Amino acid sequence: MEWAELIGRVAAHGDRDAFKLLFEHFAPRVKGFLVKSGMNADAAEEIAQNTLLTVWRKAAQFDPASAGAAGWIFTIARNLRIDSARQAARQAKALDKAAVSAERDEAPEAVDSPETMMTRRDDVSRVAAALQRLSEEQSTVIRMSFIEEQPHGEIAERLGIPLGTVKSRIRLAMARLKDLLDD
Repeated sequence: MEWAELIGRVAAHGDRDAFKLLFEHFAPRVKGFLVKSGMNADAAEEIAQNTLLTVWRKAAQFDPASAGAAGWIFTIARNLRIDSARQAARQAKALDKAAVSAERDEAPEAVDSPETMMTRRDDVSRVAAALQRLSEEQSTVIRMSFIEEQPHGEIAERLGIPLGTVKSRIRLAMARLKDLLDD
């Protein structure tokens, strides 16, 4: 079976028979791949279906010269699995924040001593001053990563730089901040 040709037929004519052959062949294989990678069967089934739905919608983007059909389809599945894991992590984080917030609302409010409040203000001032001493590139990635809580990949995309550059800038900025704050 020439899978690339079937994808081409889907792209060119919305060929349902070609798509049916693709679905029957790849959906169980994608699901098996996802289950082997640690997903439960229901989630793997959903992602397998979304993968083939993406194949239907984006068939025109397939380039047989750059990737084989199976590689392209499994890359879509892997990306959807990563997106699903990130979404689950964000939801868990939001639930944790909600639980902490609820506990805080129920607990009697603790009042910090004046000394603690002054120390905290001093710490904030020291960190703000240290951040100003970083280069523009380093302060930008630190702000985006730690204050805006953006994933490194998103930072790289927004700034138009490689992911490795983002990670290097963060590592160098953290080392510089440590030196500045230790002084």
